[in-house]
Amino acid sequence: MRKLFYSFFVPALFVWLWSTGFIGAKYGLPYAEPFTLLLIRMLMTLALLLVLALLLKARWPGWRSAGHLAVTGLLVHGCYLGGVYYAIQGGMPSGIVSLVVGLQPLVTAGAAVLVLKEAVSGRQWLGLGLGLLGVTLVLLEKFGGAGNPGSGFPLWTLVWALFALTGISLGTVYQKRYGTGADLVSGTIIQYGAAAMFFAVGALMLETREVVWSLQLQLSMAWLVLGVSIGAILLLMWLIRRGAASQVASLFYLVPPVTALEAFWLFDERLGVLAIAGGIISITGVALVVSQRRPG
Repeated sequence: MRKLFYSFFVPALFVWLWSTGFIGAKYGLPYAEPFTLLLIRMLMTLALLLVLALLLKARWPGWRSAGHLAVTGLLVHGCYLGGVYYAIQGGMPSGIVSLVVGLQPLVTAGAAVLVLKEAVSGRQWLGLGLGLLGVTLVLLEKFGGAGNPGSGFPLWTLVWALFALTGISLGTVYQKRYGTGADLVSGTIIQYGAAAMFFAVGALMLETREVVWSLQLQLSMAWLVLGVSIGAILLLMWLIRRGAASQVASLFYLVPPVTALEAFWLFDERLGVLAIAGGIISITGVALVVSQRRPG
């Protein structure tokens, strides 16, 4: 029973928590602009993490390690979240945003070949091709399908989604190459601090920084801070330290369909037949890339 808990339930809980980040963003964005909303989220999260660091007497890394953590935070949290939020604010359905950024394992595998000189198997190349084909089908329906529910979101939202995808993919490769093994809490604080500075600059340059503190925004912010920024991230790190990273990776491709189901239930976001087929093909491709062939 304990083995089932660690190998399935906890990784599945992480996938669900991560998927709700897209839903929470859609609930909060009508009341604050993306970088402004993210800056507030990061500042609240940092306040709680600093208290936790004091209670746990967290160890702080040296300047060199802190620099690597800051770069990772800028890419994985700053660019990723900023791109996702602007895409959702622009009208791209949450499920489609999740699917596009869900290609992260495919882009990371390609970047790992160029940067880390890693070998890619034929099975993984097949997965890369299927992933790109699947997302292409989804976007073809959404951009070209007159009469399709939810079609017609602006093309520039795709630019932001690709910006998010690039950020988290490069951040993953950077972390793999310059991973510091820092304390869990202090390392997360440094990463979120770098992302907060990125959001502050973006809010000052691009936004009015006006916030309407509605009940909906307060509830979504509470969930984004406690459930996603703290809960999901710390749970992920805990799983990795327990050696369960492979289970997390193999379940991660479930985030897009889970998000799509949540968006359908909460926002009535619907996908046509072509988009559903493309989503299944894309998820299959990602599964081929992240899954490992068991020794025979």
